[in-house]
Amino acid sequence: STSLKSPGEVYLFPPTWIPNEIMWSNYYRAVTAIPFFLYLWNTVLITAISIVGKVISITLVAFAFARLRWWGRDVMFIVMLATMMLPPHITLIPQFIMFKWLGWIDTFLPLIVPTFFGGPYLTFLVRQYLLAIPRELDDAARIDGCSDFGLYWRIIMPLAKPAILIVVIFVFNGTWNEFLLPLIYLHNPDLFTLALGLRMFQGEASTSWNLLMAASLLSMLPVIILFFVTQRHFIQGIVFTGVKA
Repeated sequence: STSLKSPGEVYLFPPTWIPNEIMWSNYYRAVTAIPFFLYLWNTVLITAISIVGKVISITLVAFAFARLRWWGRDVMFIVMLATMMLPPHITLIPQFIMFKWLGWIDTFLPLIVPTFFGGPYLTFLVRQYLLAIPRELDDAARIDGCSDFGLYWRIIMPLAKPAILIVVIFVFNGTWNEFLLPLIYLHNPDLFTLALGLRMFQGEASTSWNLLMAASLLSMLPVIILFFVTQRHFIQGIVFTGVKA
């Protein structure tokens, strides 16, 4: 309700749940007070590429762990799981130094390139899903002359759509709402994401809470819509991988 209040009503105590005067104009002011659609485009671009990178890298690694036999596979899988116990923040400084040396500061590359190297948690979920696919399909495909990549692309990927959907939802939600990494690597206002752009409603002396809430609600709409559209498939995929684990 704060997004529909006047600036004076925001600070009333006790607070009013239903505004005395509903101000729909706050939403128009919110998207015009800052380059909202530029920040929206930046966020969509980063999120879309991140989803592609995560889906490709995670499904490839999960396929190798679940369907291929190679020396040291189980040991490498344990090592990968062990990395989940490392707090992600301990790598921020080494990553920043490396990206600065590469000249990637103030570009989207530090936010996009790491997504093509997968992630242990989602790799584990997808691997558990792939283990449930009958191996007879692998044998039949190899008899027909299918290579490892052909098996991955023609057989496994179409059957792993529920697991891939889980990856898409997790990556979309995490990337869309990411604040810390864009704050570290993006200094040019033209490159800001929505999460960074919302800070512009907060000044040194005051904060436009009604406009901030309006812009925040608009930025949350894609996440809310995605969740409701994919809710059934998302829950089924989580339950299936959890039971298999």
